[in-house]
Amino acid sequence: MMTQISEFSVNNPFLVIAFVILLALIFFNEMKIATQRFASLSPAAAVQLMNSEEVVVLDVREASETVGGKIAKAIQIPVGAVAKRVSELEKHKSKTLLVYDKTGARAGIACKELSKNGFEKVYSLNGGVMAWQDAHMPLSKK
Repeated sequence: MMTQISEFSVNNPFLVIAFVILLALIFFNEMKIATQRFASLSPAAAVQLMNSEEVVVLDVREASETVGGKIAKAIQIPVGAVAKRVSELEKHKSKTLLVYDKTGARAGIACKELSKNGFEKVYSLNGGVMAWQDAHMPLSKK
C-alpha cells in the first residue's frame, strides 16, 4: 500500500499538494471555530433563549439596511462602530447578547469584538435576519 501511495505521489504531485493544502485549510477552519468564544444559534434556538432569559439583541446592520424592520427591542450599532461604541453596551455585560446582521457574516466580527471586551454570553444569529424571516419570525418597524 505504501508503494502505491508513494507512486501516486510521484506521478501526481499537484493533486497531492492540493490535497495537503485542503487538509490544512479544513484544520485551520475547525480550530478557528473551536476557539471562538461565542456560539451560533438558529432562529428557533434564539427564540427559546429569548423566552427563557433576558436577552439583549444587537443589530449590527447599517441604518439603511434596517428599513424593512428589526427584531423587537434590538439595539442598532453598525458592525464598523461596535469597537468604538462598546461602552454603550457595558451595562449589559452580565446579560446574554444575541447579535445579528443580514446574513450572519458580519455578526461574527461583532461577536469577536464583544468577546474581546469581556462579554461572556454572546451568541450570533445563524443566517441573520434573512434566516429569521425565513423562519416566519416577526420584525418590528419601530
